[in-house]
Amino acid sequence: MKILVATQKPFSAAAVAGIKEIVTAAGHTFAALEKYEDAEALKAAAADADALIIRSDKVTADVIAAAPALKIVVRAGAGYDNVDLAAASARGIVVMNTPGQNANAVAELAIAMMIFMSRGQFTPATGSEIMGKTVGIQAFGNVGRLVGKKAEALGMKVKAIDPFIPEDKIREAGAEPAATLEDLYAGCDFVSIHIPATPQTVGSIGYDLITKMPKGACLVNTARKEVIDEAGLEKALEERPDLKYVTDVAPGGYEALREKFGTRIFATPKKMGAQTAEANLNAGLAAARQIVDFFATGNTRFQVNK
Repeated sequence: MKILVATQKPFSAAAVAGIKEIVTAAGHTFAALEKYEDAEALKAAAADADALIIRSDKVTADVIAAAPALKIVVRAGAGYDNVDLAAASARGIVVMNTPGQNANAVAELAIAMMIFMSRGQFTPATGSEIMGKTVGIQAFGNVGRLVGKKAEALGMKVKAIDPFIPEDKIREAGAEPAATLEDLYAGCDFVSIHIPATPQTVGSIGYDLITKMPKGACLVNTARKEVIDEAGLEKALEERPDLKYVTDVAPGGYEALREKFGTRIFATPKKMGAQTAEANLNAGLAAARQIVDFFATGNTRFQVNK
């Protein structure tokens, strides 16, 4: 089988070498397409590929149609909204992610963002400490649980909500379950967002939720841009000069928002939650192992388009 690593934003050299070793040791053919310019280049490279390993690369219906041999796509990371799941399913193509491989990197960034905003983005002004504050975690999966553990270690109180995780399991992980999403936002100095972008969550966090946050609160987004109702966010920041927003994915018109709200808002220059050497390596190797296992045994444990 031909396994293609297609990454506009390449893996580290160590990760690529590791992927190649795993693939070739299992008797498959390795190929790589890095820093490609457009979808046409991806379509051409995928034309004879049996498997794809991608990062944030967009696998659209057109890309899938151009790859008649394609059997599996693995997104090296947690989010998979860059893959057209319906088109893949229509062709019987398995789509997987690599849950947990980037979790620690994202969790560390979320905590760092809280400290950064509490200290006025490291300007000379007097800041505040996060010890003793309450953090609410929206979605208590791999990343959310790690944020909770790290926050607790720093002396924070932890609340969480997740419609797919029972309250007793949230308690076992050291967090207090929030009764409702509104309760989470109203009772926390920080809310850390870890939900995926789905039809149900896109634009779901806006004015009504944000303005329920207590005085001086900060919303932390290391998830997806699309889950924020950006008009509602701007309105909330206008009406509540005490509120802050920090994100790993810049909102539309970020420069204007930065000029308008100053150090109350901050976005990283590019999405960097998973941008650590460790996460880069872990996710790439996990993707390769999952593909090899799929071809060897049919294992679809991490399939996301069931």
